[in-house]
Amino acid sequence: MGLSILGMGTALPGNVVTQEEAVEAAQTICCSTDDQRVLLPMLYRGTGIRQRHLVLHSRMLQEVVAGSGAPESCFLPKENDHDGPTTHDRMQRYAHEAPELAAEAATDALNDARLAPDAITHLVTVSCTGFGAPGVDISLFKNLGLPAHVQRVHVGFMGCHAAINGMRAAHGLAAADPDARVLVCCVELCSLHFHYGWDPKKVVANALFGDGAAAFVGGSEPAGSTRPWQIAATASCLVPESEYAMTWNIGNHGFEMTLSTRVPTLIATHVRPFLDKWLAKYGLSVPDIKSWAVHPGGPRILSSIERPLGIEAKDTEVSREVLNDHGNMSSPTVLFIIDRLRQREAPLPCVAMGFGPGLMAEAALIV
Repeated sequence: MGLSILGMGTALPGNVVTQEEAVEAAQTICCSTDDQRVLLPMLYRGTGIRQRHLVLHSRMLQEVVAGSGAPESCFLPKENDHDGPTTHDRMQRYAHEAPELAAEAATDALNDARLAPDAITHLVTVSCTGFGAPGVDISLFKNLGLPAHVQRVHVGFMGCHAAINGMRAAHGLAAADPDARVLVCCVELCSLHFHYGWDPKKVVANALFGDGAAAFVGGSEPAGSTRPWQIAATASCLVPESEYAMTWNIGNHGFEMTLSTRVPTLIATHVRPFLDKWLAKYGLSVPDIKSWAVHPGGPRILSSIERPLGIEAKDTEVSREVLNDHGNMSSPTVLFIIDRLRQREAPLPCVAMGFGPGLMAEAALIV
């Protein structure tokens, strides 16, 4: 039994920041030497990102550069304080911003599915950039008018591949209840965890991540249904001895990410054996896949899978488009890519993939 994608929606903060604007502010916030100020623009140019959407107002970046006050004063670097806002301050901003962005994406998904909120039976929320209870899930009850008996699942702190974990949860819920209508909503405010000061691994994360939300409504389909854009199966692969390669931990001044330069090599080594074994269960092979929705953790991630899979840059073009337009938004990013493929009536079957701390690869087969 598959889970049909009945409708999809996305949402972005209204503040758009170009990479040129972002690097100018980062030089003020992160750099203490001329060598660092020279290196930083090269790091930002290498991301394949043109602009990002942030919940923090673009005026803040301008005022950081100018050295003046700003409405979000706790996010301005203070004299003799090189760490930026406390985690408490950042979580307060998350609690203020995330519910509205999530509701916007979820409303779009409901409208696209032509379903009223009272048709939803289950809610799956996904986020790794904020904590709070009552949280985004409860806010969606209020903001959307969901029935009080809707059942909830939250996928927390799983990183960039977590939308696929949300798909897996939704697939299981619909398999258990053929009448289920499952709303899955991912929301991430990565910019709230901007790292202050110079740490090369964290500065790279500063250059990549943006904010956004994406949602879809899923419903079960009987065996033999030919309705397109069904999530048929999901799979996971833990890369051995790779715990060091990507980390996401809670610090006193935000959540702290580190990215090893070995991540693309690890993915390139393990992705083909993983997919070959998994797809064979469904009578498919890698050449049978017509569309790819690969999470663009960065441009090197995309190139690292193309060679072992025998696919070309044109096959991951939509992933690059989303990266260029919005940066890496963590969990919503894969849904942004699937949404574009679906709107363009891309050929099926499609494989969606994401990579996150573990190092873990997650995949979904869409037919």
